[in-house]
Amino acid sequence: MKFTSVCCLALVVLGSVACADHHEEGFLSLFDGTTLNHWDGKAEFWSVKDGAITGQTTEDNPTKGNTFLIWRGGTVDDFELRLKFKIVGGNSGIQYRSKDLGNHVVGGYQGDFEAGDTFSGILYEEKGRGVLAQRGQLTHITAEGGRHKVNVVASLGDTNEINKVIKKEDWNDYQIIAHGHHLMHIINGRVTVQVVDADERKTMRSGIQTVAGSGILALQLHAGPPMMVQFKDIRIKPMKGINASGDWDIEVDINGNTGTPKFSLTSEGGKVTGGYDGLFGLAEIEGTQKGNEVEWSFDCSYNGNDFVCVYRGTVVDYGTMKGTMSINEGAVQGTWIATKN
Repeated sequence: MKFTSVCCLALVVLGSVACADHHEEGFLSLFDGTTLNHWDGKAEFWSVKDGAITGQTTEDNPTKGNTFLIWRGGTVDDFELRLKFKIVGGNSGIQYRSKDLGNHVVGGYQGDFEAGDTFSGILYEEKGRGVLAQRGQLTHITAEGGRHKVNVVASLGDTNEINKVIKKEDWNDYQIIAHGHHLMHIINGRVTVQVVDADERKTMRSGIQTVAGSGILALQLHAGPPMMVQFKDIRIKPMKGINASGDWDIEVDINGNTGTPKFSLTSEGGKVTGGYDGLFGLAEIEGTQKGNEVEWSFDCSYNGNDFVCVYRGTVVDYGTMKGTMSINEGAVQGTWIATKN
């Protein structure tokens, strides 16, 4: 990508942030305010306190290395993430398009923040290439001589001036926008970094792939002195719709008669494949997904009769689908709701 293209992109994106109507249409909640459902971390560090996800270390209960609370509701690709954070002591961050390395260790893009004055808002790649943009920088990441190179293209403002909008030991708004190779962090309405990651090398330190187009979300609790970090109002707007892949328990209602089949779905490139396990035995399914709209069908038999089942519906959020089903072109019709395991 040419230098001028990157600069033009920055102006367009910055303009859209400044002028956008920040309503909540299309956003989905990832935290229910009371439990850690769909979140996975070490219980000795993570809990829910005062309606917020809370990570805490003490002198008597330190973490030996950075540890993470991983969202298990699926993976993310192009999205806008919004949440509130508060930190007392130490350092933390929001991992996105990242990789689960096991034992609650995560590597990948991180929206950094801290109790200090240097790192909040930067883009850091955990277990990878390190700092990809300091606060106040628009950068273009390229490959050169087998390594990555951080090219500072433009200034988004003085780092100390940007830091003044961040509240100490109080709640702050954090936005992360990821679209293709373009990444942007915003704290309390102020753009802190923009990055165009064009480092196309296939492997790097710790095996993390460069220009990660998708991956997991996670929240960081940093090793070091005692600290506490809290998160709430966590919601996301997926730009490509919600992927229907996963194992689903479905409750079907046909004129008051219910059934509970199971579906294992893989959605890739608009095509849905997988398997059915229920009253009609085992069957292979085929279908399509366009945005959040899904449809699949399968051939089966019952009591010597052959027929075709068709399911149509909508992915409501990362853990729920619902819709209608029909057998033999509407001879039998019903409704269904699905919950991801």
